[in-house]
Amino acid sequence: MRFQEIQRMAKGMDINTFRMKKMDMIQAIQKKENNIDCFGTMRVDSCSEEACLWRMDCLSMNNNHGTAH
Repeated sequence: MRFQEIQRMAKGMDINTFRMKKMDMIQAIQKKENNIDCFGTMRVDSCSEEACLWRMDCLSMNNNHGTAH
């Protein structure tokens, strides 16, 4: 998902996105939805959340840059 789409989604949830990176915005959205704020973390190694909106971005990010956190 593109940065602007994520930013719009976050703002629609009353999340202040000022100076936030994509990963931080997604984690804030996850937290606001009462989900585990795991995007971009080592949890990707054992993630079984097939229906997660962020799954493809998370897997792609971790495959390209190594596991974060």
